[in-house]
Amino acid sequence: MTDTTTAPADTAAPAFPAVPGAASTAAGFHGERSGRAPLTWGQRAIWHAIGRTAPNDHYFNIGRILPLADRGRPATADEATRALGALMERHEALRTRMARGDDGQPVQSLAATGSLPVTVAPAADAEAAGHVARELLDGLSATRFDYRGEWPLRAALVVVGDRVTHAVLVLCHLAADGHAAEVVVRDLRLLVRRGSAGRPPATTPSDLAREQQGEAGLRRGAAALAHWEAGYRAAPATMFPRTAAEPRSPRFWTGRIVSPALARGVAAVAAAHRVSGSTVLLAASAALVAAGQGHRTAAVMPIVGNRTAAAHRDLVTTLSQDGLFVLDLGARAPGATFTGLLPDAYRAALRAYRAAAYDPAGWDALAGRLRAEYGQEVHPYCCFNDMRLVERPVGPAAPATPAELDAVRSRTRFGFPATQDRVACRYCLHITEEGDALAVALTADTAYQPPDAIRAHLYALEELIVSSAAGRPPRLSALPALLAAAGRGAP
Repeated sequence: MTDTTTAPADTAAPAFPAVPGAASTAAGFHGERSGRAPLTWGQRAIWHAIGRTAPNDHYFNIGRILPLADRGRPATADEATRALGALMERHEALRTRMARGDDGQPVQSLAATGSLPVTVAPAADAEAAGHVARELLDGLSATRFDYRGEWPLRAALVVVGDRVTHAVLVLCHLAADGHAAEVVVRDLRLLVRRGSAGRPPATTPSDLAREQQGEAGLRRGAAALAHWEAGYRAAPATMFPRTAAEPRSPRFWTGRIVSPALARGVAAVAAAHRVSGSTVLLAASAALVAAGQGHRTAAVMPIVGNRTAAAHRDLVTTLSQDGLFVLDLGARAPGATFTGLLPDAYRAALRAYRAAAYDPAGWDALAGRLRAEYGQEVHPYCCFNDMRLVERPVGPAAPATPAELDAVRSRTRFGFPATQDRVACRYCLHITEEGDALAVALTADTAYQPPDAIRAHLYALEELIVSSAAGRPPRLSALPALLAAAGRGAP
């Protein structure tokens, strides 16, 4: 990469909730390379999603809070700021912005030197510091990034006296996915505590982009798109073909269930059937969507991390892309149960994961060709995102009897924590953890999944998996009734 790019002028961080006594500083950095390169496939995929979601594309911002007062040597604001500069030097993605290439198409533009704006906010004590950190996280996450003028990292430090208690980071999705965000947090902790994060990543986003444009990369992409075409032809054109209600305003609602029983049920079913917990959740959500919409085949787009290669495991970039999971529910014997789906679901998930790295331009061309052939858009509009980096075992003492599982379900909580005006999907399921519970959030288009249907789907997901863990897996033919009952019985 040649050192010919002139970095745009540094920009200030966007507005954030006023914190009394807050000051601004800057983390200077001096990297080794600059220049331009094509976008990676993952960057192109996110860039397309941003275009479909703008101006509400702050939806894609990734926020993290790093506690720094819990253990290790205390750090001053100056020391933490220098660590942020070293972080920018270590990861080229953090000093890469969007630019226009000679053909007018977006490219990634890497700067060698610059400075990152950093907010330093005081707090009276440790408890207040936590509140200030969350306030800063919310404020810095709430504004869309200036993709061409702003560094793809926003940073703030919370101090009590002369010691940093928290670092607040917000990442642009063009620079990082969920896994990369955890790498950034890990490396910043090491840079603050030890002054070094070890050996640098084995590759860079610009190197990856050139690899994907090579002959081997293009072959892999073509094979992946062949999987997509076969899957599209086997599935309904969309999983949500008909509106169900007048859309609310805001149109997109997020329902969220937090369930210890679901966590234990997923672990028990996964262990009993020798599949991952993520496969159990993917199969359950797919089966319920198909049952609710009257389909014999389910098509779901899981977000796939694409980090199986050793060189990619510590790479800060956005590697995640959509996969296509297709599961046939109709060709089953009478009396077939949900757990009987799991062997096929496991194989379908593996096929989806293997075919989740491809050029989005080729994906768009495939979609256009099928649209012309079918006379309608071909897209599942049904997404699944297991955001856990690892699946933590529940342990040998997990409840297994129906009575014990029912008792744990008394701790289930549900709410509607968020609404949005625009999301480029009709059904987006996100899986995270909260203590000993699974937290499952469903963001849906209320024209296709009204709030009552969102709530019913999440309670039905819990019922389906917990019943299966208790040895009474529901029949596939009973899933529409299970959804209806969940809608009536949910608090």
